[in-house]
Amino acid sequence: MYTGHFGLREPPFGITPDTSFFFGCRSYQEALNTLLIAAQNGEGFIKITGEVGTGKTLLCRKFMATLDERFYTAYLPNPALEPRALIMALAEELEIALEPGIEQHQLIRQINLRLLDLAREDRQVLLCIDEAQAMPVESLEALRLLTNLETEKRKLLQIVMFGQPELDRKLEINEIRQLKQRITFQYRLSPLDRDELQFYLSHRLSVAGYAGGRLFGPGAVRALHRALSGYPRLVNILGHKALMLAYGEGRQQVGTRHVQAAAGDTGSAGKPRRTWLYATASLIFAALCGAGWMYLQ
Repeated sequence: MYTGHFGLREPPFGITPDTSFFFGCRSYQEALNTLLIAAQNGEGFIKITGEVGTGKTLLCRKFMATLDERFYTAYLPNPALEPRALIMALAEELEIALEPGIEQHQLIRQINLRLLDLAREDRQVLLCIDEAQAMPVESLEALRLLTNLETEKRKLLQIVMFGQPELDRKLEINEIRQLKQRITFQYRLSPLDRDELQFYLSHRLSVAGYAGGRLFGPGAVRALHRALSGYPRLVNILGHKALMLAYGEGRQQVGTRHVQAAAGDTGSAGKPRRTWLYATASLIFAALCGAGWMYLQ
């Protein structure tokens, strides 16, 4: 669509987590360092929390991609499972062949044997759980019991939880207070500040192949931060729409009004002043048609 117009190899603001676009701002880098240090430590639970859209899934994937061959990683993207289903999902991630109708104690034994085999190979097993706030309390307790599997020297399973702030509230429940005590490392992701936002935009554009001048003007960056408070997912959504609008006009730079028009079309963004509102749907239609005209409200 607009990639050729701006000299891009690919769209720079996709919302699918792509580790090639990982941006090491202060919060992201501190969180990644915390994860790597905790993984080397090898014990207990690790917890990373952040608001919706702060990039937890991308951080999770970057973390797993950074680990070397000493680590065996298992990944659960949707942990809203009752305890048995959760344990079955872990067994599948550990590549354990299970017989139909296997009893619970046999299932745990098979997982224990697999973890011991990996420990003999000097492999450390990390289970990364995304959207951990969705886990039932009973499943959280089942996870805690799984971390009781250990040798004389170390735990056989380390668990990293990525979740929204609701996870913190869930961990206050008295029935799972023992799990909370086992969280040895934790970090809370924060949104991008305005300076980081400018570097974030430049980074993603560069990865996507952009080699020109400043594509988002200073006013556009201010408008983005004002509308989004620095949440990367929303930055990507508005950045994509703003590029479409600039392309629809035949412009080579994204201006304040493009961002404000995109914000007016995005329910989760702060609304711009009405004097700047565009007929956004018409502009996007123009961009899709490759036209160089716009309507102004």
